[in-house]
Amino acid sequence: MLIGVPKEIKNHEYRVGLTPSSVHEIVGHGHQVLVEQQAGAGIGVSDADYQAAGAQIVTSAAEVFARAEMVVKVKEPQAAERALLRPGQILFTYLHLAPDPQQTEDLVKSGAVCIAYETVTSDQGGLPLLAPMSEVAGRMSIQCGAHCLEKSQGGRGMLLGGVPGVAPAKVVILGGGVVGSNAAMMAIGMGAEVLVLDRSLEAMRALVRQFGSRLQTVYSTSDAVEQHVLSADLVIGGVLIPGAAAPKLVTRNMIKRMKAGAVVVDVAIDQGGCFETSHATTHAEPTYVVDGVVHYCVANMPGGVPRTSTFALNNATLPFVLALANKGYRRAIQDDRHLANGLNVYRGAITCKAAADALGYPYKPLAQAMP
Repeated sequence: MLIGVPKEIKNHEYRVGLTPSSVHEIVGHGHQVLVEQQAGAGIGVSDADYQAAGAQIVTSAAEVFARAEMVVKVKEPQAAERALLRPGQILFTYLHLAPDPQQTEDLVKSGAVCIAYETVTSDQGGLPLLAPMSEVAGRMSIQCGAHCLEKSQGGRGMLLGGVPGVAPAKVVILGGGVVGSNAAMMAIGMGAEVLVLDRSLEAMRALVRQFGSRLQTVYSTSDAVEQHVLSADLVIGGVLIPGAAAPKLVTRNMIKRMKAGAVVVDVAIDQGGCFETSHATTHAEPTYVVDGVVHYCVANMPGGVPRTSTFALNNATLPFVLALANKGYRRAIQDDRHLANGLNVYRGAITCKAAADALGYPYKPLAQAMP
């Protein structure tokens, strides 16, 4: 199979779909790889590194899309990239369709086979291609939130961990999954007072086993969310419903009653966000203020640490890239129900029920779409 890797063009997105090591592995299986020139520059990887791994360097994204049977990216295709897709071409990347009707419409019209990293599942019930970036985003959420708490950034002027004789900041984390546990680890390490809200008793037990008495866990109800959000200095939103829009757990009214200079970091913004006042921002302009509360809602947070993120992501995606290339997409999807769960758009049909429901499209089960 001929696999293409374009340079990412989303604002301040420096990650890349394949590393040279991944390219070397793919070429070793008898496939060809096209890489757009300078695609790896943001992670310190040169065109010569890709060539040494066996890739062919091409001068434009247009050539990558025109020639490749499968395009491997990181972020959802931007409008200019969507215009280059063709019927039957495989697109393997993050999509996050639920809050993005224009992208969905373009992908449906393209006739492409679009497989989303974020809805591929595992035997353990997890999301193995989302988890590495959730780990990165969870950890980043605390360092970004701590920075936003500085007075010069519009925050309360607090040091997250305090100092002897001065109380630390209160960090409230909505969701005890991969994002939440990684955020908790960083916040605890920085000396904050940490509280996690979740509805899964097993998730809360796991957090207690991991961190002991260094954090508090609270069963998530609307009353509990309101109580703890209003007393928080920093709130991390890390709630996810696979493929669907994130639930709006924090209302505009709650935001209005939070402490002046408090900070919210919405890690769920790729799926629409879990604060009613959230809208996506970029690394170039990461924050805005609503009712005195600083909002950090960067939609590609792991892009801020692209080298770490790219290598972590490739560790998870490479086996699936190889399966798609070695078997072809039909057999690969038929052989692996977890990869099948990643199929969101198939030749003009929406095959992810959560996305179809969120956007008002008819849902076409895989068995009907690809008999």
